[in-house]
Amino acid sequence: MDLKRLKKESVELQEPIEKCGVTASPIKEDLSHWKGYILGPDDTAYAGGKFEIDIVLTSSYPFEPPKMKFNTKIWHPNVSSQTGAICLDILKKEWSPALTIKTALISVQALLAAPEPDDPQDAVVAQEYKSSIEKFKATAKLWTERYAKEGSMESIQPLLDMGFSEEQAKDALLEARGDVQAAVEKLLSGA
Repeated sequence: MDLKRLKKESVELQEPIEKCGVTASPIKEDLSHWKGYILGPDDTAYAGGKFEIDIVLTSSYPFEPPKMKFNTKIWHPNVSSQTGAICLDILKKEWSPALTIKTALISVQALLAAPEPDDPQDAVVAQEYKSSIEKFKATAKLWTERYAKEGSMESIQPLLDMGFSEEQAKDALLEARGDVQAAVEKLLSGA
């Protein structure tokens, strides 16, 4: 592991996230384990979200790609909705030692704006993307609201007004894919 390069990359990644949309830093003094963040791209279902990325570097870095996965749950064809695993060519066979942690994070951010449903990590999400792009966008936006944003969703207030807890309301909305009426029915039925 090239410690001089990692220290340089660490300094480069300390810019405010609002400036370039990505940031990362080593966890404590362990230069092989980093925590990164990416902002959801504007004009996507992920806009306004801040997504945490787990980054592990092998002793062969930069000659091997970093191992990255989402810690924040996300609805995307190229990210496992269960494990956060990312399907992106530069994190596998297209990696080059000329790339950095920052360029890898920017590439993950770009993937959010341009999904590749024909090369999915999550077949269920990819099928929804292909069969109903509007349903996909609604689910992705709901997951962004639920998992990647501080505060609550706009559509949660009617459920809170009915006396349900924020957690119950968010879970019901998530299961109902953002459909407030279906969430109300689910909560009232006790299912």
